[in-house]
Amino acid sequence: MSAPQVVVHRDKELMAKAAAARLITKIVDAQAARGSASVVLTGGRNGNGLLAALAEAPARDAVDWSRLDLWWGDERFAPDGDPERNHTQAREVLLNSVPLNPARVHPMPPADGPYGHDADAAAEAYAIELAAAAGPEDHGPVPSFDVLLLGVGPDTHVASLFPELPAVYEKERTVVGVHGAPKPPPTRISLTLPAIRAAREVWLLAAGEDKANAAAIALSGAGEVQAPAAGARGRSRTLWLLDEAAASQLPRGLYPPASA
Repeated sequence: MSAPQVVVHRDKELMAKAAAARLITKIVDAQAARGSASVVLTGGRNGNGLLAALAEAPARDAVDWSRLDLWWGDERFAPDGDPERNHTQAREVLLNSVPLNPARVHPMPPADGPYGHDADAAAEAYAIELAAAAGPEDHGPVPSFDVLLLGVGPDTHVASLFPELPAVYEKERTVVGVHGAPKPPPTRISLTLPAIRAAREVWLLAAGEDKANAAAIALSGAGEVQAPAAGARGRSRTLWLLDEAAASQLPRGLYPPASA
């Protein structure tokens, strides 16, 4: 796994715009190299902030949206269209405004879908869908995502992997149902750390003073069970994208002066 790199921006708005520009470049490069690209989206204020900045970016039309696969790192297990679902929020801020191929958009199953209220069955179905999309070159049960985006919670959770809950211990399955999450709603679906680590690049987003302690803990060498963000690493790159408030508890030597 790659060692974390830290980039700090002045504020959350600049962080979102810079992350959107970085993501456009990464998608365009992947499409030029392999014909298509794959990105795993995240929800929350920073994930949605990035998508909103992407929607407004002048360079967004450089992306061939019809050759982009979109997956999700986690989802609130709620009915389709529920405003709390990450998929619903992503549609509102970006997806409805770009010419995606619907067959290449892969939301996690909703609570009113074919698996009813069985989050574990829904998670297993998503794992099967991921495995079907993986090719021989991926050497595993999930595609080698070009970029996997993660928001970082104040408690260091990423996706719906919360400190010391069963999902963060998972070593075999790529997707699990999460029950009793400390953040509502309590029932969710999440990629596991093994699935996250299949990505070429993992980008962790954190902005605001309430994320400062989490960033400091995760980047201090904490264990992944106590601090799941510490275990979120990409195969070729792990990038922490922070604003100054979220970076306020980090040692100044951890990131280059130019990144501020």
